[in-house]
Amino acid sequence: MKIGIYFCNCGSNIAEKISSAAVAEAAGSFPEQPYVKNVDFICSEEGKLQFEESLKSDRPDRVVVAACSPRDHEATFRRCLTNAGMNPYLMQIVNIREQIAWVTEDPAVATEKAIAAIRGAVCRVRLQQPLEKKQLEVCPDALVIGAGPAGMKAALSLAEAGRSVVLVERTPFIGGLPVRFEDLFPALECAPCMLEPLMGELLHGEHPGKIELITMAELMEVTGFYGNFIAKIRQKPRHVSLHECIGCGECIEACPATTANEFNSNASQRKAIDFAFTGVLPNAPFLMENVCVRSHGVECRACKDACPVGEDVVNPEEEETVVERTIGSIIIATGAGLYDASRVAGLGMGTLPDVYDALQFERMLSSTGPTGGDILTAAGNTPSSVAIIHCVGSLDEDHKPYCSGICCQYAFKFNHLISAKLPDVLITHYYRELVMPGKEAHTLLRHAAANENSTLKRYAAITDLSVTCADGGTLQVCAGGENAAADMVVLCPAVVPAQGGDTLSALLDVSCDQFGFFRELHGRTDAAQSVIKGIYLAGTCQEPMDIRSAMLEGMAAVGHTLAGLQPGRTIEIEPITAEVDENHCAGCRLCLSVCPYHAITFDTEHNTSHINAILCHGCGTCVAACPAGAITGHHFTNEQIMAEIEGVLQ
Repeated sequence: MKIGIYFCNCGSNIAEKISSAAVAEAAGSFPEQPYVKNVDFICSEEGKLQFEESLKSDRPDRVVVAACSPRDHEATFRRCLTNAGMNPYLMQIVNIREQIAWVTEDPAVATEKAIAAIRGAVCRVRLQQPLEKKQLEVCPDALVIGAGPAGMKAALSLAEAGRSVVLVERTPFIGGLPVRFEDLFPALECAPCMLEPLMGELLHGEHPGKIELITMAELMEVTGFYGNFIAKIRQKPRHVSLHECIGCGECIEACPATTANEFNSNASQRKAIDFAFTGVLPNAPFLMENVCVRSHGVECRACKDACPVGEDVVNPEEEETVVERTIGSIIIATGAGLYDASRVAGLGMGTLPDVYDALQFERMLSSTGPTGGDILTAAGNTPSSVAIIHCVGSLDEDHKPYCSGICCQYAFKFNHLISAKLPDVLITHYYRELVMPGKEAHTLLRHAAANENSTLKRYAAITDLSVTCADGGTLQVCAGGENAAADMVVLCPAVVPAQGGDTLSALLDVSCDQFGFFRELHGRTDAAQSVIKGIYLAGTCQEPMDIRSAMLEGMAAVGHTLAGLQPGRTIEIEPITAEVDENHCAGCRLCLSVCPYHAITFDTEHNTSHINAILCHGCGTCVAACPAGAITGHHFTNEQIMAEIEGVLQ
């Protein structure tokens, strides 16, 4: 067997520490006595040409390249072998730059180590077999998880490009958190008015046929890989047909059961069958099974009988369904939530009346909220003083060490709206830091600073603040030993990942950072990509941000999807996969439990495991786990690895 060793000097990066002459001399004692050729820069255009010409003229059976990391140029050198008419998997790279030359001071020792590593590669490459890549046509369609601003923008943009989109939303409505607000910072635009065109276009525009909206649904399983994912989606029963319901509300009036409305921050009541809130889209109610009297064994058809449209519009007996869709890419746009302010001791959240978090106050300000937009205390009175506490749970090692970036802006938005509704109300801001980025954000701060009824007080740590209830029910805010009365306290908590993010992270194998947000491939250069190819991030699922930034992230994710997955395009499937020897498989199924790509199935008839080569990524986990040694990893067989080890140790 003829073996060629190509030694890259890499300028002086390798040559000043490792003697190519000594390597050539030692090669005479290697198996098959391979020839050695030096190249100054084998990755350069001239070096690649020299490499290919040598392969064509010398016609080696196997090739060893002693150069830099395979991560840098393994694909480059494989292309050179292909251009020379050789199978690219008959090559082995030895990293003598990063692993030897750069970390070994003594040139003699470095040369000795390089000779051992190259000898091991020669022993291994003799056993390597030619492998062939497979071509697979990609699916250009996409799955978008979350129908907030970022998710809706992404879904619409993909549909406009002619792609089919499955839009999965956990709640009964679209629009995310902002659609429940009245105004948005910094320009105080009407949130529902701003999002309504987007939602209307998504539901009834020119491209609704391209968008399959599945509400009250969650992703339950994903198999496959970039270009060919298979997603299983669990949809809870709405019990109301979105296609036939006209939103008249007759079923609501007839319903005998009531409960607190979580979408109004539990500040109002709703019927078992009801809209999430006024003006919601899709404009159809949904039935809460656990509230319906039928869940207590009482037979009831009130909602069904009250519907004037048809017999099948309301279906109390509808059951959960599971749908399966094939898509090429996944965009995570699950949004964010607010830190539980009750976890910050001493501020009265959940224990004192008239202490509200930001979302509760947003609903109070909204004309579709529990008070119709009126600012009222729990007793139904108009407050004469309001305290707004910034950084609740933010910039605090005991809670969340980061700054959410948007809290100050909505806090001063509250200042503006309170002053507009109640001009004589005294407003006090308790802040730790003021963060007002961008060219427009300062306007709300200036408005508050110019308001004679507004006061800004800085505190050092949240432990310096406390909220108590004095005699007569008046709240007292103590800051640094100074007490101030307030009829109402509004807390501005940290922005945190949305509920269920950890479950989705495990399902998609997309890691989260130390704060619980989805981790980007690179926070600066690839913020819209996750660490898994074909799975992208959009909006506040990756970090706190405003609507503008969230929609831009959605468009960035769309750009990656459109660029990579084009109709009719094929992708190459690496042949470095695992394979089960059915004659030796004991049927223990351990490989199924360890495979991170769900590429292994079990044949109960023959009591053996089977690996889908299309889904397999060749990670080798199953190979190592198999107690019977029945699984072989192509290109990383036990024989190849042991031969390399023995060659190094000779």
